[in-house]
Amino acid sequence: MSSQTATLSAISDEQRKDLWRDGHVVVRGLISPDPLEPYRQAINNAVRSYSTENRHLEDRDTYGKAFLQIANLWTKDDAVKRFVFNKRFAQTAAYLLGVEKVRLYHDQALFKEPGGGHTPWHQDKFYWPLDTDKMITMWVPLVDADEEMGLMRFASGSHKFGAVKSIEISDESETFYSEYISQHGFQIDGPSAMSAGDATFHLGWTIHSAGPNRTSRMREVMTVIYFADGAQITKPADEFQRADLDAWFPGQSPGEVAGSPLNPVLT
Repeated sequence: MSSQTATLSAISDEQRKDLWRDGHVVVRGLISPDPLEPYRQAINNAVRSYSTENRHLEDRDTYGKAFLQIANLWTKDDAVKRFVFNKRFAQTAAYLLGVEKVRLYHDQALFKEPGGGHTPWHQDKFYWPLDTDKMITMWVPLVDADEEMGLMRFASGSHKFGAVKSIEISDESETFYSEYISQHGFQIDGPSAMSAGDATFHLGWTIHSAGPNRTSRMREVMTVIYFADGAQITKPADEFQRADLDAWFPGQSPGEVAGSPLNPVLT
């Protein structure tokens, strides 16, 4: 392993098998703390600059309490763009998916404030109007974090069931998926602690959530979503997929190969 990033040889075939068996995998030391720190500062600055949330936590709904969410920061800040366009990250995603090339869907800063609430159980691909299951989210803490800060939790194997229900992240999704997980006996897994620069990767249909932040520190996380090059845009199934089509594939229509200026190849 180099001083900066995990080499692809450090990502084992076993980890790729684990991803497709469980729907998620942890990659330790994807980027080491020293090169991560300038990115962390840039992402923090961008979050402060572009977050429009000014309500107190107690005045927000469950989704609003879960995190400060700012997307496509790469279009607003060159330093953040260098993080999002990091080839090692994209190559790791491509290797795990078993494809040659991946494109950017979008990035998201997900900062869970001190005292912030849980992130309800949900499936990401509910929102994504693409015809491929080869979509993956990289979730990177920018600071050392443990379960008290709200780490990811996954229902292992749930991705194999595909789309379960068209339901947005909400109290309703928490109730529905909690019951679904119990009914199917999925094991709940996830890291108990992560160092800054570790990463989780999970597939689009993997049911997942995150706990509340019970600490006095911000849980700083940056995510990047990738999809296999060549995927086609599907007809939006609902208003949420229509919103994603308009936001992430501007100027494109269902039936076209996904590849707007917002979706460059990153490998």
